[in-house]
Amino acid sequence: MNPDTRAGTSARRSNRKTQSAASLELRLARTVFDEEIAGLGGARDRLGAAFERALDVISGRSGRLIVSGVGKSGLIAKKIAATLTSTGTPSFYIHPVEAAHGDLGLVNPDDVVLIVSKSGMSDELRQFIPSLRRLGVKIIAMTGDDKSFLAKSSDVVLDTRVEKEAGSLGLAPTTSTTVSLVMGDAIASALMERSGFTAEDFARVHPSGILGKRLTLTVAELMRKGKDIPLVRQDTPLREALFEIMEKSIGCTGVADGNGALIGIITDGDLKRILAKRPDALGIPVKDLMTPKPKTCPADMLAADALAMMELNRPGPLLMYFVVDEAGKPTGLLHMHDILKAGLSAE
Repeated sequence: MNPDTRAGTSARRSNRKTQSAASLELRLARTVFDEEIAGLGGARDRLGAAFERALDVISGRSGRLIVSGVGKSGLIAKKIAATLTSTGTPSFYIHPVEAAHGDLGLVNPDDVVLIVSKSGMSDELRQFIPSLRRLGVKIIAMTGDDKSFLAKSSDVVLDTRVEKEAGSLGLAPTTSTTVSLVMGDAIASALMERSGFTAEDFARVHPSGILGKRLTLTVAELMRKGKDIPLVRQDTPLREALFEIMEKSIGCTGVADGNGALIGIITDGDLKRILAKRPDALGIPVKDLMTPKPKTCPADMLAADALAMMELNRPGPLLMYFVVDEAGKPTGLLHMHDILKAGLSAE
């Protein structure tokens, strides 16, 4: 066998080994998904009276829902607290060790403490829980062992046990943390339903998020105002209107009557059509060339609604709306690009 043949055979063998390793890794990855899904299914099927009691305890107290945990469970607890706070249930995370060094002062008797722990037996919890009991708070356990110290010390126990942790070794917290995370999401969602928490409420605590912007951002906050509004008088020659369009770089100019009320519009497209038919039109007053009664929108309209109107306009989408006051005078101009730049899009 010549050297070239041997090299080709070696390369093919190496390629087969690489493909085999990749296939094994994909199978292992899919197994992780399967095992975690199975763990979630088991936890879902065990949901029942304890979950309802937990909701009753939380809803029946006037304080906050404090979430705690150690290690990986502590990371899950932090996320649960963040989700609760953003969905209408005031909450924060407290570390059991830090609680013993002063943070217990954050806890009030009317609070509820949700503790996340797979084993429910850590030394940190053995020191933390008696302090909570002395304060008189209610304790909800989210644990995989209903006979643990945590479970026996709690008012309500949510069962988050799993048959095994996903992964080739089955040692690192995987399925157990996923189940705890989803249980926290389930609590947050159920509390939203109980309290009547709405999309508008969500927007108020997420003013910079996309949903918040969709539900709160108005045309007035995005529109171009004052000298940035392209506008000419009705007796202005088309030549000067062209300069106004070019200077404001929006692609149009509004046309106002003698009282300043908006009566028409000339766009880049209009200019091309006009000059193609009448090359001498630059000296003609814009009132004789404009498109009358341009589309307008109110300043207090939601920007997301204005965007939807632009895209659904017949016979074709619009790029801009003039904003007028009660007298019909322009107070602003909203361009589609201004809405998109704010991070909004039509659904």
